Amino acid sequence: MAQHSILRLHRIPPALPRLLTSALLLTALAACSPGLPLLQPQAQILPGQWPAQPSGKSAPVTSTPAAAIAWQDFYLDPALQELIHAALAHNQDRRLALLRVQEAQAAYGIQSAARLPTIGLGSSHARARVPADLNASGRSVVAGDQEVFVGLNSWELDLWGRVKSLSDAALGNYLALDATQHAVQSSLIKQVALNYLALRSLDERLALTERTIASREESLRIFKRRTEVGSTSRYALTQVQTLVHQAKLIGTQLAQQRALQAHALQQLTGLDAERLPQQLSTPVKLKPVAEGLPSALLTQRPDIIAAEYGLQAAKANVAAARAAFLPRIALTGSWGTASAELDGLFKGGSRAWQFVPSISLPIFDGGQRQANLDLQAVRQNIAVVQYEKTIETAMREVLDALSSRSTLEQQQLVLAEQRAALKERARLARLRYDQGASPYLDVLDAERDLLSAEQQLVQGREALLSTQVALYAALGGGYTTPSQNSAPTPAALQP
Repeated sequence: MAQHSILRLHRIPPALPRLLTSALLLTALAACSPGLPLLQPQAQILPGQWPAQPSGKSAPVTSTPAAAIAWQDFYLDPALQELIHAALAHNQDRRLALLRVQEAQAAYGIQSAARLPTIGLGSSHARARVPADLNASGRSVVAGDQEVFVGLNSWELDLWGRVKSLSDAALGNYLALDATQHAVQSSLIKQVALNYLALRSLDERLALTERTIASREESLRIFKRRTEVGSTSRYALTQVQTLVHQAKLIGTQLAQQRALQAHALQQLTGLDAERLPQQLSTPVKLKPVAEGLPSALLTQRPDIIAAEYGLQAAKANVAAARAAFLPRIALTGSWGTASAELDGLFKGGSRAWQFVPSISLPIFDGGQRQANLDLQAVRQNIAVVQYEKTIETAMREVLDALSSRSTLEQQQLVLAEQRAALKERARLARLRYDQGASPYLDVLDAERDLLSAEQQLVQGREALLSTQVALYAALGGGYTTPSQNSAPTPAALQP
């Protein structure tokens, strides 16, 4: 009985040509599946050069392109570099992005393994007793079935590229997330730099205000003394007090803004308040960058690279959905030894094998495959629109930064000249008051305008530096190449 069972299980299937004939017939039937119109990325008309900025200083011709400058070389301030290092090690958004990359890498490994056959080693050992009334001989029989085999488990022949398309889609998703985490890193560095510049600006404005308060308090002390001896009116004293109160009010407002800015920087970096920079006096230095060509954005901006990989993954999913309409051919087989008794497994004549090819093609599935094809086609169209939108956004960010840099450079010149003029005005107003040629109201207005001009000059310097940071990020600065441990990219997925 056991030997009969083994022969039945390992019977050779019908001839392979008959199998291929069936596959061709099913393929012809599946070829009638309806197709869907798919959007293609429109040709991006990128200008050959960036528009010229009127009256603005451009980066020197010898400047290095932003994408070729590592962030450590662009941000030359040691305190800022320390903050960026802390943020890259602590920030939760970047940690999540890195974990998503690892997740996508593992998913790609699973899907890629499906292209290879699965070979396993197994064994089966069974004993059974058949009662006499169920046996033709009228006697009870005890039989055994012992097998040891190496098997091939339902390996799909990827004749139509379905499994390869799924693997390419998983690879595209992995590379897209890898580029996305670089975009997250670039955005994080930009946020830290902008917060640092804002903190330094507030520190400088606070220092100006404190010096102004000290100067005005000294003036108040002098005027109080003059009022006591009757050489100055009480009205002039109240005017001096107004100047002191104005400066102190500005000081409290700036102190509040600095506290909020420090809290934001603490969240980004994970550092305690004591470890944040405290009123540094050295100016912030940034390396000059060249604008390069607009078309370079396609290979320098990590968000554009991620969008392109996402588009390629969507195309691969559409190809896999189309291949699902074609017959699926799978091979299953095993080779080993079989015997009714355990000690006969490896004796001569105990060899056994099995080869079971199969073809499957659902005739009716309630429209599931067509719905899946529709879904993947819509997702590809969404990826096309997102890709085009990402390019448009990148263009706008660069143009905004270039325009802002040009106008802010001019504003800095105007603000510096205004501050110099108001400083001279304040000196002359005080001199005229001391000589009795004008009321103290002129000094009051001049001092108020001078403080405002000094604050504006500091704010303008911060805005100009912030624009340089935004331009560096918009041009793809800080993003070098995908991770060196990234999986190799097939030619179809290379942007």
